[in-house]
Amino acid sequence: MTDTQIKYGLAGVVTDDTAVSKVMPESNSLTYRGYAVQDLATQCRFEETAYLIWNGELPTNDQLDAFIAKERSQRGISKDLLEVMRKFPKGAHPMATLRTAVSFLGLEDTEIEDHATDNLYDRSVSLYAKIPEIVAADFRLRNGKEPIAPRDDLGFSENFFHMCFGEVPAPEIVKCFDISMTLYAEHSFNASTFTARVIASSLSGVYSAVTGAIGSLKGPLHGGANEAVMHMLKEVGTAENAKAWMLDALATKKKIMGFGHRVYRSGDSRVPTMTDAYQKMVDIIGTDEAKMYWDMSRILDETMVAEKGIYPNLDFPAGPAYYLMGFEIPMFTPIFVMSRITGWTAHIMEQLGDNKLIRPLSNYTGPAQRDVPPMGDR
Repeated sequence: MTDTQIKYGLAGVVTDDTAVSKVMPESNSLTYRGYAVQDLATQCRFEETAYLIWNGELPTNDQLDAFIAKERSQRGISKDLLEVMRKFPKGAHPMATLRTAVSFLGLEDTEIEDHATDNLYDRSVSLYAKIPEIVAADFRLRNGKEPIAPRDDLGFSENFFHMCFGEVPAPEIVKCFDISMTLYAEHSFNASTFTARVIASSLSGVYSAVTGAIGSLKGPLHGGANEAVMHMLKEVGTAENAKAWMLDALATKKKIMGFGHRVYRSGDSRVPTMTDAYQKMVDIIGTDEAKMYWDMSRILDETMVAEKGIYPNLDFPAGPAYYLMGFEIPMFTPIFVMSRITGWTAHIMEQLGDNKLIRPLSNYTGPAQRDVPPMGDR
């Protein structure tokens, strides 16, 4: 095997079939089961998108009602898990606490070794229902507040705001959040999804696969980028500083988060929809600080495109949009998990539907086989 045969980072390597999502080359649009994500985000609730990702078709009214009832019946985490969460170090990153909490859910599952498709679907819905409560409870506990129980009369996004803040904001804010959930839900064989499929291929179980995916998503080069974007905006400080900051960052080859994508070359198809949601959040909040972040974002975007021809990805508008919704920066990636659990579990089910252990080869670059020398000759 020669170096020229190696695809570092598996760039360009096709490893399996999938029917879940695809970026259509003719439109440069991400699609879920054939539907453009921007259309789903603006025309459907996230619950409809979740159903689509798992079932292959958009639901009828009756199917949606049954699905919503199923999800709401799975809300609520155990007192044992809450007690464990109370003991988490307050300085731990929320992605680390979420990873541990999901692993604990696996401990509570008495049929964890059952890989039947129906049971995988039930576990997927259960994770989809419980992860928002874990994220919200951890947020409140680390801020010295008691967790708020979920309500079964609220939609997915409304219920998350309720569990975080004890109230549901204006419908326009809920819709902006709901849009982000759809946009983040799935993206083919990205790093965390591939991690989930690798783990699932060993028949380790859905909780192991999801826990591994959370670990992958935690990295700043993947899901953690939305947090890094907000930290970047705070470092830039003002709109007046934005262009000079970007030019200096480019000149010194500083890592700039929220730009570029392995798949897209002419812009992330999700960005215009999320940018519209971000702008709506700025208009709703209406403060000078909100307008400053918007102006800063536009200048950074325009400067990067003009200088390098590199476009923003979804994390660039999502980070500040979440910040304006009132969420703490370390929560941004756990919120991503609340959405991507749909895509991860769809891929886990797809992997196990026709499973082959994923085990690639490597190109060895170490020394040739040699003898162990006697101690005195080392």
